[in-house]
Amino acid sequence: MDIKEIQSLIKFVAKSGASEVKLETEDVKITIKTGSATPETTIIQAASPIATSPMAQPIAPAQPVATTPINTESATDDESKYITIKSPIIGTFYRKPSPDKPNFVEVDSQVNVGDTVCIIEAMKLFNEIESEVSGKIVKILVDDSSPVEFDQPLFLVDPS
Repeated sequence: MDIKEIQSLIKFVAKSGASEVKLETEDVKITIKTGSATPETTIIQAASPIATSPMAQPIAPAQPVATTPINTESATDDESKYITIKSPIIGTFYRKPSPDKPNFVEVDSQVNVGDTVCIIEAMKLFNEIESEVSGKIVKILVDDSSPVEFDQPLFLVDPS
């Protein structure tokens, strides 16, 4: 395979919209990746140049992964007086210590500093999340058994 054949293969891949194409013959292995302004070509192994007619089959581009939007409440005048309890870690949010137990807190529950408000499971470890503020739970912003991100709002607390 000569340079002109490789260049024409690169142009073909760029026009096809494929993100990656791998071509293997007896003597040559080529991987062509696109995704930036210029295609990147990597020749892994090359033996004696023998004229062959390669049949490149483009690989379908990877489908984008659907992500669920994080519920972020816009701060209105009414909610600006509340304090937000945020997630200190990434994991799965649970409102109760086990399926047969009651929730740690409900809307209108009174919490004090150090009270457990939920559990976040991260890597098979169950981390109790404690309130850093005293007050009344006004709103629970995350559904039970939902994934949460670092610094994601979990609860709104009225400190008065």
